[in-house]
Amino acid sequence: MTASTTDVRKFEIVHDIKVKTYDIDFAGHVSNITYLRWFEDMRLKIFDQFFPLELFMNDGLLPIITESRVVYKKSVGLFDLPRGHMWIAGRGPASFQFEGELLVDGEITTRSWFTGLFIGKETMKPVRMPKLIIEKEKELYG
Repeated sequence: MTASTTDVRKFEIVHDIKVKTYDIDFAGHVSNITYLRWFEDMRLKIFDQFFPLELFMNDGLLPIITESRVVYKKSVGLFDLPRGHMWIAGRGPASFQFEGELLVDGEITTRSWFTGLFIGKETMKPVRMPKLIIEKEKELYG
């Protein structure tokens, strides 16, 4: 899981982050839970930009994360200016893989990988990839 599944960063977003005092832990750098929140913010930004989450939820589809992995290469401090990148690196019939990274001054400080899928609100069981995502992917990437 150290390289992208694809060379194309489908549905990539860029997100500038401001480190807040409450993001810092007792060791003086950003706490692990904050990184997870930042990556969640970026996943939601992908939905906002490319296929609004509300459309899926109105159809009874709920996105969930089934696996997550974060690699911390270098700590981020209070006065750093991290820039996040997140994209969908791969997609199967029912699941999708997000990849993300945080950079400070052009250097990768943190990498992440998340696997997700949609479940039906009524059954709480996995469902096939929504057509909206498949259609948007074809529209943008052929």
